Amino acid sequence: MNFKKIEKEISKKYVSCFDYLKKSKNFIWFSIGLFFFFSLIGFFVPLPSDIQNEIIEYFRKLVLETQGFNFWQMFEFLFTNNSVATFVGLFSGVLFGIIPFFNIVTNGFVLGFASSLSVLENGLFSLWRIFPHGIFELPAVFISLGLGIKLGSFVFLKNPWIKFREFFINSINVYIFIILPLLIIAGILESILIVFL
Repeated sequence: MNFKKIEKEISKKYVSCFDYLKKSKNFIWFSIGLFFFFSLIGFFVPLPSDIQNEIIEYFRKLVLETQGFNFWQMFEFLFTNNSVATFVGLFSGVLFGIIPFFNIVTNGFVLGFASSLSVLENGLFSLWRIFPHGIFELPAVFISLGLGIKLGSFVFLKNPWIKFREFFINSINVYIFIILPLLIIAGILESILIVFL
């Protein structure tokens, strides 16, 4: 097996991925801006009590489902959920970018609401406890949803099917070489924080 050749091919893939991310930066920044805009709305705008109760019940079930997990069980749970969510968020973009757009809106809103609950219960300082969980996970989410919106934009471009093929192949590479490694690191870090700390 020629390891130098494999290393060269992987290096070329990473260069190609980062080049595609650079070309897609406006879509990624749009997803970041939209996410934090709706996070602020979720934080400051009161929700009807029935919707609040539904979200709280969702979090309660999540805690009960993962209660007693060891490190590897927690890692598997987090990585599986996040990898599926980012995959769907990215490749559902073929439907004109609608699903990634609404994913950004709902995820931002729910994070804002959860943050407001945390502040009410434990004070403003409690938000710093959330921060380490998002260091690697949120960039993976922003990249997947930003590229998902870009993937759906092919219909508005000249030679749309050529653009679709280009966007789709690049999206697969970014998912494999950028998003999944970020989620692996995120899963390890978050599992340590949850299980041991």
